[in-house]
Amino acid sequence: MSEATMTAPNNALAAKKAQEASYRKKGIFIALMSGFLYGGYTAFMTQGMATGVWVDYYTPSGVAAGLSAFALVYTLSAVGAAVNDLCSAIWTIIYAAIIGRLGDFARTINTKPGKILIVAAIIGGPLASTCYVIGLQMAGSIIVPIAALNAAIGAIIGRFLYKQKLSGGMILGIVICFIAAVIIGLFGYGIPEDGLAGIVGNLGGGAALGIIAAFFAALGWGIEGAVGGYACCMVDTEVAICIRQCTSGIVNAVVLCSLLSLMGGDGIGSGLALVGHAMVDAPSIWMFFIAGIFASWSFKFWYKGASMCGAALGMGCNGTYAFWGPLYCLVVCGWIFGGEGWNIAWPGWVGAIIMVIGILILAISQDKATRAEA
Repeated sequence: MSEATMTAPNNALAAKKAQEASYRKKGIFIALMSGFLYGGYTAFMTQGMATGVWVDYYTPSGVAAGLSAFALVYTLSAVGAAVNDLCSAIWTIIYAAIIGRLGDFARTINTKPGKILIVAAIIGGPLASTCYVIGLQMAGSIIVPIAALNAAIGAIIGRFLYKQKLSGGMILGIVICFIAAVIIGLFGYGIPEDGLAGIVGNLGGGAALGIIAAFFAALGWGIEGAVGGYACCMVDTEVAICIRQCTSGIVNAVVLCSLLSLMGGDGIGSGLALVGHAMVDAPSIWMFFIAGIFASWSFKFWYKGASMCGAALGMGCNGTYAFWGPLYCLVVCGWIFGGEGWNIAWPGWVGAIIMVIGILILAISQDKATRAEA
């Protein structure tokens, strides 16, 4: 056999490996962009809930005068999440129609992957997103890194749901993530001079409730990532994001808002009425549409990045919103719109960076374990 004949397969194999490496690097970049864009969704949705009719909702002398205390915390948070997801759904449908994917969207809903995506969307949308908004409203952007624990929680869920082994690096990443969460929760508002009493004071006024809500958001997104990742391997990214956002927006607005308004004693139609008021409020709705576009592209890049570089690494790269979320809120809500309370003390930023490091260690370790098994 000639030297040229022997060299040809080697060259082809090297070219194939180079192509796979390039594809993987592109996937990592896309997944990182999902975390960056998620920060924009967080900031513009939060600012939208502080503008226009929302000022009346939260002002005792305004529209909210007839709402219960329960509604001011929980129903309005669900309404904010619903308005954002509805705006995002409208955008995804328009975009799918432009690129010719609308027919695929209708056909995929009744398939097994489509139904799995619907279930994952209900868990990660109405439930987790509402908890995320509750956390933002109660404790501010300090909860964003805590919500990013979804990568660690997803790994733990995978251990029990899919019998995936936890390597030493994965356990280290999980531990680092939870240590970062403790640092953020206890010292994100600053290191109090009076010790434990000061920490308790920092967590007063609903901040502790907001942090707890962020943990529930992380749990919901962790489940969504673990369950929905399977379906995303068989569904086009544009179709998957359409199913996700439409399901989340409709279930949130029609079911969750109505249920919460009923639980709060405001009447089953109160939640839908609040959604309607917010959807036609000119001063704030444009912010929700911007937030919705950020959200749709963020989730799209999360799905696409995960399919290109692996679910573990994709979720880990997305988790960098632990840093981008507070930064976006500081710039958009604090600097541009002049809101107060968006400055995070230096321990909070340190905790956010530690959280990102822990997430990446976890993701890289989980990715190596998955590739080794393959």
